[in-house]
Amino acid sequence: MSIYKIAVIPGDGIGPEVLQEGIKVLNKMAELDASLQFEYTYFPWGCEYYTEHGVMMDEDGIEKLKNFDAIYLGAVGYPGVPDHISLWDLLLKIRKSFNQYINIRPIKLIKGAACPLKDVKREEVDMLFIRENSEGEYAGAGDWLYKGQENEVVLQTGVFSRKGTERVIRYAFETAKRHGKSLTSISKGNALNYSMVFWDQIFAEVSKEYPDVKTASYLVDAAAMLMITDPKRFEVVVTSNLFGDILTDLGAALAGGIGLAAGANINPEKTCPSMFEPIHGSAPDIAGKGLANPLAAIWSASQLLDFLGYEHYGKLLLEAIEGLLVDGKVLTPDMKGTATTSEVGDRITEVIESLALKLA
Repeated sequence: MSIYKIAVIPGDGIGPEVLQEGIKVLNKMAELDASLQFEYTYFPWGCEYYTEHGVMMDEDGIEKLKNFDAIYLGAVGYPGVPDHISLWDLLLKIRKSFNQYINIRPIKLIKGAACPLKDVKREEVDMLFIRENSEGEYAGAGDWLYKGQENEVVLQTGVFSRKGTERVIRYAFETAKRHGKSLTSISKGNALNYSMVFWDQIFAEVSKEYPDVKTASYLVDAAAMLMITDPKRFEVVVTSNLFGDILTDLGAALAGGIGLAAGANINPEKTCPSMFEPIHGSAPDIAGKGLANPLAAIWSASQLLDFLGYEHYGKLLLEAIEGLLVDGKVLTPDMKGTATTSEVGDRITEVIESLALKLA
């Protein structure tokens, strides 16, 4: 029997509600396979915690988390707490402390999900974004000079190291090779004459080691346009921290909306825990009303299963989400349904059990 220790950070707003359904689904998987078990430890950190304690997480929070197999995060954000506080003092602190330098965002239009594009076939929206997650534009380097004065100046420095850039590009090549997919690099080398020229150079260097992987390279503005006009050309995509952050939200809109968008923050060497999260906000205005869509949190649970080596269960979970959407009877209001958050989670577990019986 394998017992995996999961650190649960429900966070703010709807975070606790959607994570509860993700955990319900993970427990269903454990119920179907007695050799797979989960042990959860909850941490009350987030913006609401900040309003009471003045910190987003305990001072020894990283030490508390380091021996877990994975971290499952709900959502962070609360009125009155600045976004840069919530991001830098919890989410980015965890990512950087645990060297989670790979961010994985699937942009996949599954059956039953609505796409705003006309005349686009479902299989034409199937991208896997691999985003650099530890440095780049989010490195936190810069300065604020002459604050409040007439000659006030701010500097925000993007940091691109050879090690950091090469490892994410190599990870993307390995992923594309493993899945038999093409790899597209997205940068802005025409305008960012240091960082993105460097990125393009390393992409070209590493590509020589993977002659069987078909490659393409686009400027970020052109890529944004092509994601709308010709999404099928993108399979595996590698890009920087900022560009990946922006383009994957565009991708979420193509693949059914933010309620289906999941993200994984990966430490590939598994020397530290990786973190899995729905990428939507905390939506405090609907918290506690049973209106939140838990499917992104459930999709991130699928990524967690993949990471732990249970890809067949991760796939089963995605098939369950697809079955729920195709059926269309148990959906939350954001998907034009009337079901509650917990009713969606309950229905997913039923679909999982039904699919498992068919496979048995």
